[in-house]
Amino acid sequence: MRLSIRAFTPQRFHRSAIGASGRAATFAAIVTMLFAGSTVGQQTTQAQSVPTSGMVCSTSSSPNASFSLVAKSGIATMPDGNTVLMWSYSLAGGDFQFPGPVLCVNQGDTVTIVLNNELPEATSLMLPGMENVLANGAPAMPEFAGTTLTSLTASAAATNGSVTYSFVASRPGTFLYESGTDVAKQVQMGLYGALVVRPRDSGGVLHPDWAYSNGTAAYGQFTPANEYMMLLSEIDPSLHQAIETGQPYDATALHPRYWLINGRAFPDTIAPNNAPWLPAQPYGSLVHFTVTDQALPVSDPNGPNKPPALIRYLNAGSRPHPFHPHGENGRVLARDANPFLSTVGQDRSHETFAFSIGSGQTWDQSYFYTNEEHFDPITNPVPVTLPQLQNQLFVNNDTYSSGSPYLGRKGPIPVGVASYNECGEFYMVMHSHALYEIANFDAAFGGMLTLERIDPLPQTQLANGLTCTQ
Repeated sequence: MRLSIRAFTPQRFHRSAIGASGRAATFAAIVTMLFAGSTVGQQTTQAQSVPTSGMVCSTSSSPNASFSLVAKSGIATMPDGNTVLMWSYSLAGGDFQFPGPVLCVNQGDTVTIVLNNELPEATSLMLPGMENVLANGAPAMPEFAGTTLTSLTASAAATNGSVTYSFVASRPGTFLYESGTDVAKQVQMGLYGALVVRPRDSGGVLHPDWAYSNGTAAYGQFTPANEYMMLLSEIDPSLHQAIETGQPYDATALHPRYWLINGRAFPDTIAPNNAPWLPAQPYGSLVHFTVTDQALPVSDPNGPNKPPALIRYLNAGSRPHPFHPHGENGRVLARDANPFLSTVGQDRSHETFAFSIGSGQTWDQSYFYTNEEHFDPITNPVPVTLPQLQNQLFVNNDTYSSGSPYLGRKGPIPVGVASYNECGEFYMVMHSHALYEIANFDAAFGGMLTLERIDPLPQTQLANGLTCTQ
């Protein structure tokens, strides 16, 4: 299966008071801009050697990992040209970013997070799944004004307050961190991020290429270059506009209009990490890995069949999101950082084609794409007669099709059609299966949607004289 991206001009744009530009851009212009300077998967030079695709970690020295975060406001850009006031956690000394940085630590680390608050109201940081969290050296406890609960944990005062949280990252996995103060408002405003804890085996040896450990061996071994994050959330512009203009807002009337993966809506989701036109939204979500051939071994991590890709799903939104990858199943390794291992070490991971990520949940899944049919134009042709070129549909001059139904081969493309296909790779869709969530302010084909790119095996690339780039 291959996908041709349809350039689509929305007929309706919400002109909010948020942001100054308010210009209405069309999807056709955005898709053209996405790839005018770089192709999907093309390696570009990024600050601090940030990869074009894949999860981007903020790290600190082990075993005493320390981070300094600042809660501040900034602007996020939506694909329809609207801009939205957001709150988020950013690294101290760095620019505003949304969502917060991905904090990557090692199992057993003593982690310290200093939260400095520049927002006009008190805020805090909750760490669901972490035990015995301290705030300024004392157990982190809820705060009250009289008998009224004001925060689920110790908070930093408005404007210039600060609080230091510390804990031991005793269990590996994928976790959210988010505000524990006025949660319905502040989390919706963008105060959330991802925490990843790398596992150790029973001997204390660190394994950054394992999702989890059964004590002595890998549980969910993956290829580190193919580690991805899908942090799901939604935006109701009315709330954000009310916050900007100092107006009241009823959180029970939440009506999201934008549906995000890693702080972006499609087609921005498939733009590279640190795309220059999205300065406050650094994380893309294009999934990129190489096909697996069943006739070849998987044991050699440097061979053509590497361990699978790993996707870490998190839902910082207020409602569940049913997610659905096209063309293949994912293997569920864990939910809420609880691996599917029995008490006697039996592997109870299982495949799923569609799954619902609840509010506040995290899921870990591994992905292979297996070349089961071994279709080849000479020895094993596709058993369907393809229509002549003039009867094939290439939409609005924008396509990821190679012009060939065979992985690793390129076929004829009509004159005037711009192909973003490098080496006969396949593209498939990953998206929310609540179809109203794949929209940007009700304009279809946007929102909570991204792509996965399947590359052919290296020998296929060489045989055709084509080279795929990560």
